[in-house]
Amino acid sequence: MGTQAPLHVQHKKLDWFYAPCFTAFWKFLYMAVVLQQVNHLPTPLTLQDEFTQADSFITERAENVLLNLTNLGPRVVGSEANEVEAVTLILDQVFKVQNEMNQDYFDIEVDLQVVSGQYMHTSLYHGVQNILAKLSAKNNTSTNYLLINSHFDSTPKSPGASDDGAMVAVMLEILRVMANSKGPLEHPIVFLFNGAEEDGLLASYGFTTQHKWAKNCKVIINLDAAGSGGREILFQSISESSWLMNYYSKVTHPFANAVLEELFQFGLVPSATDFRNFRDYGGMQGFDMAYIQNGYVYHTEFDSFKVYPKASLQNTGDNVLSLAKSLGNAPEMRNINNYGNMEHFIFFDFLGWFMVHYTMNTNLIVNILVCVAALIAIVISLCWISKRADLSLLAIVAQFMLTTFIQTLSLALGAGFSILISYVMDVIGCSMTWFSNNWLICGLYFCPVFFFLGILPAGFLEYTKKYALPLGLRIQLFLHSHCLILIVLTISLTFLNIRSAFMFMVAVFFYAAALIGNLITQLHNKGSWFAIPVIVSQIVPFLYFSYVAEYLYFIFIPVTGRNGGASNPDLLIALIAVIFAILLSGFLIPLYLLFRRTRSIILCSLGVAILFMILAIRPIGTPYTPKLAPQRYTVQHANQLYHNADGSIRSNESAIYLYQQDRHIDIAEEVIVKFKAAHETSTVCNNEATCQLDRPSIFYTPNSLWLPVNEPPGIPYERPVLTLTAKTIMNTPNTVRYNYTLTGPDHMMFFIEPKTSAKIINWSFDKTILSRKRLVFTFVHGKNNDAFEFFIDLECHSNNTNTQSLEIV
Repeated sequence: MGTQAPLHVQHKKLDWFYAPCFTAFWKFLYMAVVLQQVNHLPTPLTLQDEFTQADSFITERAENVLLNLTNLGPRVVGSEANEVEAVTLILDQVFKVQNEMNQDYFDIEVDLQVVSGQYMHTSLYHGVQNILAKLSAKNNTSTNYLLINSHFDSTPKSPGASDDGAMVAVMLEILRVMANSKGPLEHPIVFLFNGAEEDGLLASYGFTTQHKWAKNCKVIINLDAAGSGGREILFQSISESSWLMNYYSKVTHPFANAVLEELFQFGLVPSATDFRNFRDYGGMQGFDMAYIQNGYVYHTEFDSFKVYPKASLQNTGDNVLSLAKSLGNAPEMRNINNYGNMEHFIFFDFLGWFMVHYTMNTNLIVNILVCVAALIAIVISLCWISKRADLSLLAIVAQFMLTTFIQTLSLALGAGFSILISYVMDVIGCSMTWFSNNWLICGLYFCPVFFFLGILPAGFLEYTKKYALPLGLRIQLFLHSHCLILIVLTISLTFLNIRSAFMFMVAVFFYAAALIGNLITQLHNKGSWFAIPVIVSQIVPFLYFSYVAEYLYFIFIPVTGRNGGASNPDLLIALIAVIFAILLSGFLIPLYLLFRRTRSIILCSLGVAILFMILAIRPIGTPYTPKLAPQRYTVQHANQLYHNADGSIRSNESAIYLYQQDRHIDIAEEVIVKFKAAHETSTVCNNEATCQLDRPSIFYTPNSLWLPVNEPPGIPYERPVLTLTAKTIMNTPNTVRYNYTLTGPDHMMFFIEPKTSAKIINWSFDKTILSRKRLVFTFVHGKNNDAFEFFIDLECHSNNTNTQSLEIV
């Protein structure tokens, strides 16, 4: 090897003051690019713009519709606001479009569906309404339709501006733009404004199973909300091939990710949309899109016209109008049933600039090829290091494996410490400190990972500084080690059929590109110059992973405020931080080892973590901010009235029922202190049928409170009335048929349980659930409030065939 100088003396480091500049560079990218793109919305078009952009979506017109709709107040199923006023408003808009449309080219057929039925075994609905407008070209012969859906009902107390009034306004404006155009339109488009989504997706089920147009609807664009405005995200998609995603990739403002689809399907988002009915009962392909920003106001009185950002109308309108035009003329719609089985896809946007999408088969091939290429590059690098250091390949591999162990231990300790902090914060009663002040997450849960990713490698390099390898090469071994860990994760998740594996593949791909670049240019042999390709290669993944993390927190931080109190919300926030800290910083933290005062620099992240923990337990860590990030809890007046079989009253008690929607029921003191007593509901259950149900009553949520009161006067409400109208001895031995009518308010719940040896053998409801011992039914009526009639055939194995054999509550 000649007279080459010993390698172990080549440990020159960069001055420490370059480290803050290095950090500032990534902070600048985050602030200037990521935050800008996450919050970017187009400029809304006004009525004046219509003269020059006649075929464009006009926000001002949609805004006026939204204002009128929200002025109706909460639109609860069964209320006059929903069943009369909202229906009239939407129909007036549809008829206005019908009168002003291009009648030389288009026809609009309008239908008002009033539908009743039974959904998911135990959800009964009667007289809920759907408003439909079918836009088609004259003399159209296509039997395959595009369906666009939103709902106009809202939750109690909520004006429903974003959920889902904005989407209703978007659809009406799209209908107007298309009806006033000159086409073309090969396939009819059905605009469905459904009037009962919030009560369990009832109206969309009624349309899908009972309407005459439903069987012709092949593709669905479902529009909903889990927040107030922002950009609508495509979070669910299913089709028979990639053709639908090809069209979505051409929209003006793409925003989509298969990761969110998996999280939604795993149940981490406590919500459901009409898309489920169109997919499962209608066999439709399509898209499910929703607003996710500012989820704090979702289903609250603050989901108002004033809060909703009007530029969101333009964003959604541009995208959905583009999809309506392209899918309405898609040649694939002609023979849509000729495609293969339904499948999911890998899809994601990059900063809202463009879309990437491919099939699961392609995903398998890409993930394996990228991982194999990265492994080959690592092996070549190890061979070169062996030759350069004049050491055996076995010695270099041993050093690499030791480095991999240190890196794995660093990741484990970083993840473990973040998770430990989440448990400690919960135990001391300081969970959700980041609920209003989101920036606390960085110090609480990201910085511990940064610290351990740096401190253990720094200590290891200091301990082995006399080893016969230059500092640059030893740091590269840590980068190789992190890549190997990500390769293992990518392959494991891929073979578990988890689509989110593509995230780890992206990290592997860009590091492999930097490594191959270093091998080709031999920069890896020139001190710290190897860091240049690494830094350049990390810009794209840093931007992308920061972007995804940002909007995942947009979703999940507000979700923790309505996800119940059973689980620790800090654990979810910490897990997201751990995953993205590994993706974001795994190839960047080792580069800090190139600077002097390495351990002092890395200790700064520990100092930040400690500082943020102190801040979190101080008043600044108070979770809630009135109106902006309020606490959710439900307060209801309850009156429980139980009757004996002879009609006499067995029990009559009233209370204020309070149940938590997050981890902090104790903060609802403003309600609790007004009452003399507060009991856990489990202590007042009294062994009634409602306490024993397999599906618990709303009045017996765990950790809820029961605040006894006298029935407050002056509160008008209609009581449910159950009447036994007939009792018939059947031909079947020991069998009696009981006929009942149920009248009352627009929302009711009743429980059925046969007693002792009695058995229900037939009834008006779904026969497939007859074998269940106890059942709870919900009943909702919309436009029609006729008495609900049902029968129960009861078989009694004793001579006693009176109504004491059956409990109905």
